[in-house]
Amino acid sequence: MSERTITTENYKFFQHKECEFFPCHETSHPEDFNCLFCYCPLYALGDSCGGNFKYTEGGFKDCSGCMLPHVRKNYAYVIGKYAEILEVVRKNTSEKED
Repeated sequence: MSERTITTENYKFFQHKECEFFPCHETSHPEDFNCLFCYCPLYALGDSCGGNFKYTEGGFKDCSGCMLPHVRKNYAYVIGKYAEILEVVRKNTSEKED
């Protein structure tokens, strides 16, 4: 297996301009709208996701006012939360096994 030298950071940003929902959140900077985390991996973190969300009367998170995963510069923040996401998954898995 050969080693690759990464010379860009293009993997941190993706736009799907052909998507019928693009951009799925209101933004004044559509050129910086990142579709990489189309379905936000931070949703499972509840109150500790760090985004701008509200809870509906039914108890669901309403993330329509949140741009956190869609801002070009927030890639590191989202990836940095993966340990917490993994912990949520582990907790939910162990609760089901009990």
